[in-house]
Amino acid sequence: MGGVERMSDAALLEVADLRFAWPSGEEALRGVSLALAEGETLALIGRNGAGKSTLLLHLNGILHGTRAVRVRGVPVEDWPADELRATVGLVFEDPRDQLFMPTVLEDVAFGPLNLGLPSHEARERALQVLASVGAESLAERAPHHLSAGQMRRVALATVLAMEPELLVIDEPVMALDPEGREAIIALLAGLPQAKIVATHDLALVLELCDTVAVMDEGRIHATGPAREVLADEALLRAHGLRRPVGLEGPSRCGGQSGSSSQIGLAQAICPSDCSTRR
Repeated sequence: MGGVERMSDAALLEVADLRFAWPSGEEALRGVSLALAEGETLALIGRNGAGKSTLLLHLNGILHGTRAVRVRGVPVEDWPADELRATVGLVFEDPRDQLFMPTVLEDVAFGPLNLGLPSHEARERALQVLASVGAESLAERAPHHLSAGQMRRVALATVLAMEPELLVIDEPVMALDPEGREAIIALLAGLPQAKIVATHDLALVLELCDTVAVMDEGRIHATGPAREVLADEALLRAHGLRRPVGLEGPSRCGGQSGSSSQIGLAQAICPSDCSTRR
């Protein structure tokens, strides 16, 4: 694919003063700014209605605000849609929104086929990705017959089959039992891609991520290392959140929480009213 000229020295993702209003006039995003480096994982947390899902829909061009989102230095509006959505893979909150083919294998092969891969190559890639997420046995199953945890694995596989550089994941463990939740977190932790994870599960944040952005009323109000942000009970309560149980537990991301290598670019761009912890 060669539809856009990417800037090799640019951040993987940059959002600068993104604003968006619905046709009713309601402001959903009011000057959101953040950045993400390769390999970095950022948790986006906030109460219902904070604007998290709306922000995610801007990152691969489903919604368009104020020409404020750049991927590899290029505005998302300048990317061919298929190339952008292969680079920034979005996993929806409800996996049923992502699965629509008669079989799991057809769903996972759908994206590669649309990228122009021959059918045998698309099938082979789909089978490899299903194996990588532990869902190879589901290949011939009908998606609507799967359990919630199986659906989430398959929905993730449909995106991984596009070989994205950035995974954008909305509520990855919603409605899962403890075993299914642990399995999805372990799966995500093992993926090499940069990730933005929107979630209400703050314990997941501790297990999966080091960097957190607190979002409320369409703005990002604080960014920083997960353990520092989630230990700030006053901050969390001010934005409708609660400190998670087990804050002292280990992080899957490794290293010392708060180190410069973990903080990364997610804190590099922040509006003047945003509190950045270092």
